[in-house]
Amino acid sequence: MVAGMAVAGLTAALLATTGGTGHSAAAADYYWMRAEATFAPPSALIPSTAKTYDLGLVPAAGWVEVRQHTDERGTKVALRVKGLKPGYAYGAHVHQKPCGTDPMDAGGHYQNKVDPVQPSKDPKYLNADNEIWLDFTTDEAGNGKAAAHHSWNFRRGAAASVVLHREQGGAGDRLACFTVPFGSLPRA
Repeated sequence: MVAGMAVAGLTAALLATTGGTGHSAAAADYYWMRAEATFAPPSALIPSTAKTYDLGLVPAAGWVEVRQHTDERGTKVALRVKGLKPGYAYGAHVHQKPCGTDPMDAGGHYQNKVDPVQPSKDPKYLNADNEIWLDFTTDEAGNGKAAAHHSWNFRRGAAASVVLHREQGGAGDRLACFTVPFGSLPRA
């Protein structure tokens, strides 16, 4: 899939579901989004919103999809991948910034309660309750999925990507990154 086709698909999904704003047309009481892309190296001739930094674990042409649903009950984020290394245990987290040519461009993990000391290493902040962890293990075909649900919502503009890590849990080397248009509810 060409990267631009993923954007067109995302735009159509947002327009059909929310009147084009990412929020419900009636009361702005939910946000729904679906984005997908094909992984490509940062130096690819045709750029992608999904970048692979390790072609052995996240091959070019592997596929990724992220969905978000946010309402008054909280936020659910779901991740699906296809075409990655079979039988591998990947870590995955929502990160603060968009992907770039350098794996570190995505910044740190998104945290509901932000650790005042960055990079965060304190288990009080660096945990699956305070962050969106989407760890998964691929099947024999290299496909995997994960989902996380929290009673809190993203802060506007504070979440921008999903990073795949070499290890499950807190972190590990960054293998790939997918820039995602995460949204939030308006503050009352």
